[in-house]
Amino acid sequence: MAPRKDTLFEAVLAPLFQHFLIDQDALMAYYRSKDWDEEGDRLQNSTLAYPDYYQSQNFHGIERGYLNPQSAITYDAVTQYFLPPNEVWVRQALLNGIRSQPRRILDLGCGTGSTTVMLQQAFPEAEVIGLDLSPYMLVAAEDKAAALHLPIQWLHGNAEAVPLPNGSVDLVTAVLLFHETPVAIAQAILREAFRVLQPGGEVLILDGNQAALRKTVWLTNIFEEPYIQDYAAGSIDAWMGATGFGDIMTETVWLVHQLTRGLKPLTSHVKPVAIPTVVTDMGWAPG
Repeated sequence: MAPRKDTLFEAVLAPLFQHFLIDQDALMAYYRSKDWDEEGDRLQNSTLAYPDYYQSQNFHGIERGYLNPQSAITYDAVTQYFLPPNEVWVRQALLNGIRSQPRRILDLGCGTGSTTVMLQQAFPEAEVIGLDLSPYMLVAAEDKAAALHLPIQWLHGNAEAVPLPNGSVDLVTAVLLFHETPVAIAQAILREAFRVLQPGGEVLILDGNQAALRKTVWLTNIFEEPYIQDYAAGSIDAWMGATGFGDIMTETVWLVHQLTRGLKPLTSHVKPVAIPTVVTDMGWAPG
């Protein structure tokens, strides 16, 4: 890996967060509340091999990225400031876009489980599964669900190779995942989503607005987001169309985010085609 060079985030914004925006005492108390290595080992799939793109990069100014317990401890505290205008409203946009009444839901790249928890609360009768590559993020997610007495299943796994049978879920979601993967990986994840969905099942992807990100190259100089510009240059609509999804639509969420929805066709003989981008506006205030 190339020698480290401090990002603008580390030089300027990190001290701001450290001293003014984050309750350090609360974070330290949470950190000291458990043996993170032991808890991570408990949830870890020992047969899982971490892909190079994931373990060779730092993310968000943290050494070893999501394979460092610090990522799980600080993620929620920092993310609330980077999903304007309000993190819950942005995540709620995904729930508002769900058209079905799913019985089995798979949340890919679930992180600390913020959206996974909301999915379980919105569909209390559904079986909800959160999958993530980081065992430490799953530890935090498990704590979050336990505090709310929610029966979510947490899986340590790779979204490129989901350990579920073909056609076994009704809904697949992914929030803030694709901008943190190379384009080829994002496309592989969509193929897995297509595989595990039953015919007629839907997929919803909530992430940064690709059109807006193309105009903000400076972001890569602030945060360690090694794949974000390749993500911005692409089109989730086209990737989903090439995978075989239909009824694809991308909607702008609060100007800087986007929600893409697609359906797995009922027939199994649909040829994958590229779908042009459709953009509308979802900048509502929550009801």
